[in-house]
Amino acid sequence: MKNWLKAFRLRTLPLSLSCIIMGSTLAIKTDAFSFKIFLLLIITTTLLQILSNLANDYGDAKKGTDNIYRVGPERAIQSGVITPEKMFTAIVINAVLAFLSGSYLLFTTLKDFSFFTILLFIILGLSAIAAAVKYTMGKNPYGYSGMGDLFVFLFFGLVGVIGSYFLYTKSFEITLLFPSFSIGLLSVAVLNMNNMRDVINDKKCNKNTLVVKMGSNRARKYHATLIIVAFICLIITLFSFHYKPYAVITLFPFIVLFKNINTTWYNTKPELLDPELKKIALSTFSITILFALVTIYN
Repeated sequence: MKNWLKAFRLRTLPLSLSCIIMGSTLAIKTDAFSFKIFLLLIITTTLLQILSNLANDYGDAKKGTDNIYRVGPERAIQSGVITPEKMFTAIVINAVLAFLSGSYLLFTTLKDFSFFTILLFIILGLSAIAAAVKYTMGKNPYGYSGMGDLFVFLFFGLVGVIGSYFLYTKSFEITLLFPSFSIGLLSVAVLNMNNMRDVINDKKCNKNTLVVKMGSNRARKYHATLIIVAFICLIITLFSFHYKPYAVITLFPFIVLFKNINTTWYNTKPELLDPELKKIALSTFSITILFALVTIYN
């Protein structure tokens, strides 16, 4: 069980849950929050994140990207503690569980809605499962062609925040774009940091991430842009939803994120970026928790 828990990479959950917390928090302002929906969202998102982690382990191992030159933590298949066959079985089981959990979530929240709306969310749900699997698995994984950033932005930002808000309120507001952009961009920053750390090995293994394509110098500028624009979007969010002045505490985690920009900007050794991954992920999670607290007491 210890090996499976390690393979699940539970440390990645705070980042994946950040978009759900943000969308749910905004629903609190409309008095539409439901603990049952929140719990189902948490379960479904957790299953999708674990599915993505298992598929990533399997896909990179099959393609030889997880090797002795890889900088990050050793993966399950790479270390030999879990066989590829068992990992594939776990992927299938997790995909089924994610589908069942997501289906029940949609049945609970959208049963009185139009066929078009239900169909749209079914497509989004199936797309989320496919995106979790196809990042590194299959013949043409999008993570190997520089498309990972786009998919992370879409699912950890727009779909995660706006989608969860809609499941509570059955409505959409244009101002929701700002908080969804903020969380989506910070999630991309985590992936970008991961890819900057692994750029040397990824290049050797033909894993053409955006960092491999643009080079480390441009990746640093791109990284700074992601965090700065996320900061601006969060400020606009606080104004758009009429938060009181003390809500500025939501911005405090950006102190860590701006230090991360400085560290990244002057770093010349990719392996030294590994500790920075956790800082960005936990800062993003902290932003959503603080946002939830100021919303409750706003």
